Amino acid sequence: MANVKRERDIDDDEEEEVRGKVPRSQVTEDKRSRHCPYLDTINRSVLDFDFEKLCSISLSHINVYACLICGKYFQGRGLKSHAYTHSVQFTHHVFLNLHTLKFYCLPDNYEIIDSSLEDITYVLKPTFTKQHISGLDKHGKLYRAYDGTTYLPGIVGLNNIKANDYANVVLQALSNVPPLRNYFLEEENYGGIRRPPGDIMFLLVQRFGELMRKLWNPRNFKAHVSPHEMLQAVVLCSKKTFQITKQGDAVDFLSWFLNALHGALGGTKKKTSILTKVFQGSMRIFSKKLPHPDLPAEEKEALMQKEEYQEEMLESTFLYLTLDLPTAPLYKDEKEQLIIPQVPLFNILAKFNGNTEKEYKTYKENFLKRFQLTKLPPYLIFCIKRFTKNNFFVEKNPTIVNFPITNVDLREYLTEEAQATEKNTTYDLVANVVHDGKPSEGAYRIHVLHHGTGKWYELQDLQVIDILPQMITLSETYIQVSPHLFTLYFADSFKENTGVE
Repeated sequence: MANVKRERDIDDDEEEEVRGKVPRSQVTEDKRSRHCPYLDTINRSVLDFDFEKLCSISLSHINVYACLICGKYFQGRGLKSHAYTHSVQFTHHVFLNLHTLKFYCLPDNYEIIDSSLEDITYVLKPTFTKQHISGLDKHGKLYRAYDGTTYLPGIVGLNNIKANDYANVVLQALSNVPPLRNYFLEEENYGGIRRPPGDIMFLLVQRFGELMRKLWNPRNFKAHVSPHEMLQAVVLCSKKTFQITKQGDAVDFLSWFLNALHGALGGTKKKTSILTKVFQGSMRIFSKKLPHPDLPAEEKEALMQKEEYQEEMLESTFLYLTLDLPTAPLYKDEKEQLIIPQVPLFNILAKFNGNTEKEYKTYKENFLKRFQLTKLPPYLIFCIKRFTKNNFFVEKNPTIVNFPITNVDLREYLTEEAQATEKNTTYDLVANVVHDGKPSEGAYRIHVLHHGTGKWYELQDLQVIDILPQMITLSETYIQVSPHLFTLYFADSFKENTGVE
């Protein structure tokens, strides 16, 4: 039995090794390679390369082939292998090696060479030229998938496997940030990065790149994508902190994902990566320790004179800004309905004007802090803190934030030195993440701007609809993303982030 398994594992490798030793001119091509009679049996409607590439019987990742008639994955193609047995038992003859991208006819075991199969290899592994990438935001051409549905590349639904919509919205938002998208569409941008032996974090980079290319593929067989492999990498790399089967917090996931991706790309606190180039800004944090509130007034005054109670200034970086909402009303109005308050975006942005002070409590000590921005990133992420947690439950603040879609000017929140050097301080919205429902349950959806058409789309799992921009501001925003002249907003509960972890 062990010999049979060994044969399955190495049948392809041995063939490739033998071919490598023989000059290409001496390798005789099988006459049947270009005239395979079974090509018309291929069923493209059942092909789905979004799932993990492992044999459906042995669960092995080695030498996996896809049956192009039923879409199932099998290991090996040698005699007594699972793919060979399947071809004989069900008379399915055309197989694709998911690693080498070569086609074979089984059980006859000859390679198939036919240009009509190129569309299948492109769906499995899409590639983008620099010319193609440069034109992604310049037109809004609709493409037709093999199943007949039309779609816009980049505005594609992500399958909610069970409870992973919190991750889907973050992945969709990041896939619509042009510089980040362009970086991951070309695999050679990160393919040469070296990681320590045994490091699993680079898997996150590879899977995110694959997902990005699938989302922007203009030749998809279907108008949606399953993030199965991406999410498996997330579960593995986060040590099950974020899971497919359990609802999570989009802000917590965004914070972890940005920092994990930055580290996997070789970035550190001093060494930059594409993540820090796109999202990292800097601020000054002024912090002052407060005496215990129960102490007598005279003792408080005495303590305030000590050095440890003097204000300190710290320079810090950030990947997103957390905005705090005013406390929601506790009582109902005369119609026995809770009043849902509204607040302008610039009211909650006052936290970063350098003057507004806020008290922060720790287990033992209290601090008074104020913030002022010193550098704005190309793309700015706002996280509106809607969820507050205590020992008993999680509470959601339903306050609606009124924000402009375009021309959000942050110049007044910069220091005087930064105002003199920062040329462009205006942002437009490009993505807006919304949380609906109860804190522990609920669902996430995202509004995305398609640059080519200038239209806004709402994506919730597999559902994609176009919406009016006026409707975006009526939702309970959780995250927002914005670049200079583009803006990204995420909405729900982001924690304070003062630098790359």
